[in-house]
Amino acid sequence: MIKKSIPLLFMGLAALGSVSQASAKTEVRMSWWGGNGRHEATNAAVDAFEKANPSIAIKAEYTGWTGHLERLTTQIAGNTEPDLMQTNWNWMPIFSRTGDGFKNLLDYADIIDLDQFDPAALALGTNNGKLNGIPVSMTARVFYFNKDTWAKAGLKYPKSFTDLMNAGPVFQEKLGKDYYPVVMEWRDVIALNRSYMVQKYGIPMIDEKNKKFVYSDKQMVEFFQMYADMVKNHVVPSTKYIASFGAGNLYEYKPWINGEWGGIYMWNTAANKYQDNLKPPMSLELGEYPMLPGATDSGLFYKPSLMFSIGKNSKHDKEAAKLLNFLLNEKAGIESMALARGVPLSEKARELLTDDGTLKPSDLSVSGLAQIDSLPKKLTTSAYFENPQLVSLFQQLIEQMDQGSKTVEEAAADFTKQGERILRKAMR
Repeated sequence: MIKKSIPLLFMGLAALGSVSQASAKTEVRMSWWGGNGRHEATNAAVDAFEKANPSIAIKAEYTGWTGHLERLTTQIAGNTEPDLMQTNWNWMPIFSRTGDGFKNLLDYADIIDLDQFDPAALALGTNNGKLNGIPVSMTARVFYFNKDTWAKAGLKYPKSFTDLMNAGPVFQEKLGKDYYPVVMEWRDVIALNRSYMVQKYGIPMIDEKNKKFVYSDKQMVEFFQMYADMVKNHVVPSTKYIASFGAGNLYEYKPWINGEWGGIYMWNTAANKYQDNLKPPMSLELGEYPMLPGATDSGLFYKPSLMFSIGKNSKHDKEAAKLLNFLLNEKAGIESMALARGVPLSEKARELLTDDGTLKPSDLSVSGLAQIDSLPKKLTTSAYFENPQLVSLFQQLIEQMDQGSKTVEEAAADFTKQGERILRKAMR
């Protein structure tokens, strides 16, 4: 009896081992930042992926924006980064200047359908010939105007930079000193000024090869003079005036809510936030993009709103690639994610979401993207254009201009000198 039971015991253990191996799953870590809406949509997409791929378990690591970069920086420095991660375009110089900081997604073309993505957009996620990140969606700043405020001013939306500059005095005369055609924070200002300079001169702002600005001293003065002229002509409120309302987002301030600030130069992906905060029945409409006569490039700051990258230390890179493709190119993933990360770049996703009514041409973000897609974009914006220190320097200098402690010429000279120091340090 005993001899007969021993083989049965081992057979039972073997069977248990077989079941254990069959039930073992490959764990893939995925990280992202966002708000509750993005968390819910992504978790739903992850659930759908796990249902379709029962041998893979996804460990979701998600946070709000605050502290996310610092956390990821620590993980990457310690070689413990997630397998699949949401990344920002301007992080590429930080984590993968030579293209080796993330996996080269071109190596997974048999898993990821790269044909669904605009090659020009993929180029923005490419470093040294290596595709480090696939843009989930693309974005740029365009003009949106409060149709009620502009109607009160008796003006049509501007079609040129001259029209925009001429609207300021009309707003002040007809509506009062608290009314402005557009409101912009310093990051919007630097982007619009660059757009104007690209249109006029056909040159970028930053020369990465030589770690310096492309602009001459005279052109840099012109760059800063454009902001001074907009403030002087009552086109935009000064940084000093905006600061008087306290800390916050532009769409949270009373002048925006009440329609005193008549428009924005804003990411198409953020336009709905501004419309939602307007006092009813006011609403926004997409304006035309101003183009100088003969300009061959709009100068748009066109970039990925965010990307997905695979960690260079990932031991489950193929599974991560499968998840990436599921989220961006497969029906269940597309439907779950919907517009949680903006209007998808993937052609398949756009078609599906258009067919089911999710993507509506009347939506501000959709109409804005259609305009962005139609505008010429030949010059690629350097990722260093969003360098935090560089942008902070620009903010500091125009604030000093508004306070009267610096002239336009002094601000331009300081930006060239200190800005190039920042660029050399960032690019070394």
